[in-house]
Amino acid sequence: MIETSSRQRMLVLAICCMSLLIVSLDNTVLNVALPTMRTELDASVAGMQWTIDAYTLVLASLLMLMGSTADRIGRRKVFVTGLVLFTAGSVLCSLAPGLEWLIAFRMVQAVGGAMLNPVAMSIITNTFTDPAQRARAIGVWGAVAGISMAAGPLIGGLLVDSVGWRSIFWVNLPVGLLALVLTLRHIPESRAARPRRPDPVGQVLIMVLLGCVTYGIIEAPSAGWSSPVIVGCVLVSVVALVGLLVYEPRREEPLIDFRFFRSVPFSGATVIAVSAFASMAGFLFLNTLYLQDVRNLDALNAGLYMLPMAAMTLVIAPLSGRLVGSRGPRLPLLIAGSAMGASGLLFAVFRGETSTPLLFTGYVLFGIGFGMVNAPVTNTAVSGMPRSQAGVAAAIASTSRQTGSTLGVAVVGAVLAAGMADGRDFTEAAVPAWWIITLCGALVLVLGAASTGAWALRTADRTARALEEPASPVAEVGAPRA
Repeated sequence: MIETSSRQRMLVLAICCMSLLIVSLDNTVLNVALPTMRTELDASVAGMQWTIDAYTLVLASLLMLMGSTADRIGRRKVFVTGLVLFTAGSVLCSLAPGLEWLIAFRMVQAVGGAMLNPVAMSIITNTFTDPAQRARAIGVWGAVAGISMAAGPLIGGLLVDSVGWRSIFWVNLPVGLLALVLTLRHIPESRAARPRRPDPVGQVLIMVLLGCVTYGIIEAPSAGWSSPVIVGCVLVSVVALVGLLVYEPRREEPLIDFRFFRSVPFSGATVIAVSAFASMAGFLFLNTLYLQDVRNLDALNAGLYMLPMAAMTLVIAPLSGRLVGSRGPRLPLLIAGSAMGASGLLFAVFRGETSTPLLFTGYVLFGIGFGMVNAPVTNTAVSGMPRSQAGVAAAIASTSRQTGSTLGVAVVGAVLAAGMADGRDFTEAAVPAWWIITLCGALVLVLGAASTGAWALRTADRTARALEEPASPVAEVGAPRA
């Protein structure tokens, strides 16, 4: 009986990881295809930013809504719907007749993706209830991100060079369909005992805030920071932020429960996730363009060049999960911040991209850092929260990641575009962007140290007690379907 239960847990983990694989793989595959797509679609740097950010922006805007919705109406139901939408969106992207259609279909993909990651993490949290087992499971989850980084550039490069950029979206079809079949057969329905009520006002405010910030950053280099459109974006963003801070605490069941952020480890993990994924997205964006536009590598060779970074992420992520399970999140976060910051510094100060040995050293360092950061962030986000709110807590962590990815591409792309508009070559124009990536690594290091001390842990205990709900029967993973 115990063996059967263990096998069931591992099968659930495998299915959830398949959903993460296609969502993560989609962006890493797309990054390698950007130069080819830019040429064929006659797009600008801003147009390429939008093919990535339209996806991550919608994803970040909807993650918390989908997490709470899954807790309310059923995690399996939302997960299945997400697989169908994401797979269908991939087919539409492969058929897109132009850049505008591609961006629109990427948004369809993102709606499906928003139903996958937080819901999958919620399912994992309710399946692996032992803290050490959960940390190891999250380490496996992080390793899947490494697999996507390792396989994405290679698969993308091979497909772009042999078939064309449209074929990169075909990769999602077999994985998505297999995950759909396995989910219908092996994952039982579960939901929270006391589901949270919908919060449409909070959802609209989040979408307006993220949308205006992203649009303003991407379009400012061409429109000008003083243009009416950009100034309007800034004003609307401020109004939306103030609206969230005023409106949400007044609701009995808000979309964003600001009590979560009374926990210093949770707040630290949220900011660390934004910083780490902004750094990662900016790092991939810069290197993809540099390798193909400056070094004139084809898509496949560009993917091979980035393999050391991806391979280190793949190797380090499971180790990070074991470290979190045995020693807590402090050591992995300190290693992550140090390695990512050192990698950025190598490019910012020593122009690492101009020397192949330094380039590969930077890739290895960044892979180590990014491999270390995922498990402690995710584990901290969900481990101190009531299981009935696992979907919301996991969604906040996922939202932080996607917000970071969105801002990373937007800010780094804007800085690069502004530098090249001033007449500088790619290497010189990228220096401020590398300093931003270095700063993100330093922020991970400082917050990793500050949010894992004794005082911080006491705030997490107080927050967990304040959020505790009276025990009541609830259908969880493995229970009979409701």
